[in-house]
Amino acid sequence: RIAFILLFPIILIISLLPFPLLYLLSDIISFFLFHFTGYRRAMIRKNILLSFPNKSEIERLKIERSFYTNMCDVFLEMFKSISISLKTINNRFKINNIDLLTQFPKNKRSVIIMCGHYASYEWILFLGKKFESYTYGIYTPLSNIYFDNLVKRIREKHDAFLISRYHILETIKEHNKKNHTAVYGFAADQSPYPSEKTYWRLFMGNKVPVFTGAERIARDFDMAVVYADIKRVKRGYYEVDFKLISDYPRKTRENEITDLFFNMLEKTIKIDPSQYLWSHNRFKYMHLAP
Repeated sequence: RIAFILLFPIILIISLLPFPLLYLLSDIISFFLFHFTGYRRAMIRKNILLSFPNKSEIERLKIERSFYTNMCDVFLEMFKSISISLKTINNRFKINNIDLLTQFPKNKRSVIIMCGHYASYEWILFLGKKFESYTYGIYTPLSNIYFDNLVKRIREKHDAFLISRYHILETIKEHNKKNHTAVYGFAADQSPYPSEKTYWRLFMGNKVPVFTGAERIARDFDMAVVYADIKRVKRGYYEVDFKLISDYPRKTRENEITDLFFNMLEKTIKIDPSQYLWSHNRFKYMHLAP
C-alpha cells in the first residue's frame, strides 16, 4: 500500500504528459538503462544471439539499442493509458481489417486473439469497442493488489476486462453456459515450466516449451482463432492486421493452431526484431529439451 501511495502520483503525472514530452522522458530513461545500468543486458544479448546467430555483432547491437527505446516507450504508454481518451487511441492504433474479427461475434461465436509480446500489445485491448463484443485479456495478476486493481480499472475504462490466467477455464465455462459471446486476448508466447505433457517446438531456432492453452480452449468451446499482427508505423502510432489461424479449431490437428501462431509471430519478429520483448527469459528451459 505504501509503495502504491508513493508511486501513484508520479505515474499519474507521467500519464498527463503530452506525447512529445512522454517520448523525451522515454529517451532519457532508455539512454540511462542502456549506457549506465545495463538493465537485463546479459539476458537481452543472450536472447538476441540465440534468435539471430547469423547476424553480425553490430547488427545485434543495433537491435539491442532499439529494443531499449521500444521497451521504455511501451512502458510509459502503459502509464499514459490512465488518462488517454478513446479518441486518441483510435487515432494512434489503426485496425486494417476489422471485419475478419467481427464476423464471429456477429454470428454469436466467441473468438480468441493470439499475439506475442510485440510492439503495443498492451494497447490492443483498448480497441475493444470496435470488436462488437465483450473483450477480455488473459493476464497474470500483480503481486501488489493496489497496482493490480489499478490495471483492472484502466482496462475497464476502455471496455476491456481482465481474467486471471489462474481462472481462465472456469470463467469461460461460465460465459459459455450463459451464451455470452466474447473476444479473448492471449499473449501466448510465454515459456511454461515443462512437464511430461509439455509441447516442445522450435521458436526462433531454439527448442522450447510453449503454452497450448489458447488452442485447447478454442477446441473445447469451438472458438475461432485469429493472430494479431501488430506493427509500429512510427513512434506512438500502431496498426494491426488480423490473420485467421483457424475458423474450425476442432478440425485441426493437435498443436496445429499453436504451430501456426508461432510461425506467424516469428515472421513478425524477423521483420523488425527491435519491437519484441527480449528482456523476458524466453529460452530459460531450452536446456531441458527432450
